Amino acid sequence: MKDKTVKIKQVKSTIGASKDQIKVVRALGLKKKDQVVEHVASATIMGMVNKVPHIVSIVEE
Repeated sequence: MKDKTVKIKQVKSTIGASKDQIKVVRALGLKKKDQVVEHVASATIMGMVNKVPHIVSIVEE
């Protein structure tokens, strides 16, 4: 069985965000606005997305 993946898009710049929030966005593999990365939908990844919901969003296909 293949693991479910999720696409995460950075929708806002990290300028003005706290250092911890910037670290979470970078750990997700995002560097620029409008960049999209794909990860396995694990509890860890979803928790990271929930830490910065105003900076990233989950892209639906």
